[in-house]
Amino acid sequence: MRWSEYDSTVCSVARTVEVIGNRWTLLVLRDVFNGIVRFDEIAGHLGVARDLLARRLTTLVDAGVLERQPYQELGNRTRYEYRLTSAGVELRPVLIALAQWGDAHLAGSEGPPTAIRHEACGGGVRLSIECDRGHDVADGRDLRMVPLKAARRNDSHRS
Repeated sequence: MRWSEYDSTVCSVARTVEVIGNRWTLLVLRDVFNGIVRFDEIAGHLGVARDLLARRLTTLVDAGVLERQPYQELGNRTRYEYRLTSAGVELRPVLIALAQWGDAHLAGSEGPPTAIRHEACGGGVRLSIECDRGHDVADGRDLRMVPLKAARRNDSHRS
C-alpha cells in the first residue's frame, strides 16, 4: 500500500502537532526549558496575551508535557509555576532541531543569536540521527515511514 492510502490523522506527527504545533506553544516550551516558569514571567517575556497563554499552558498540562506546581510569596495568593514532566523533557531535541535549522537557514549576516552549550565541558550541542544499528541517517535519503499495526487505512482511498 502507498503512504497516501493511510489515515494521516493517526500518525504520531499529527498527534504531536495537535499538542505543540503552534508558535506560542513552542515558545512557551523554549522559555520553560530556559528557566522562565511563572505565568507572569512567561507572559512578559513573550508578550503574549494572558488568555492565549493560559490556553496554551492548559493544553500542555492536559497533555502531560508540563505540570503546575503551586508557590506562594508572602502576603499573596497561591500561584503556579510550570515545570516539565519527563514527557516534556523528551521534547528538548525537537526544540534543538528547530534551533539548528533556524541557525543554518534563517540566522542572517550576523549569525545565530544563541548557542546551546554543554555546561560540563562548554562544547556546542548538535543533534544527530542514527538508526538503532548505529548508522548515521541524518541526510534522510534512506528513511521511510513504515505503517505498523495501529495504522489505519484512509477510507477515501477504498474502491
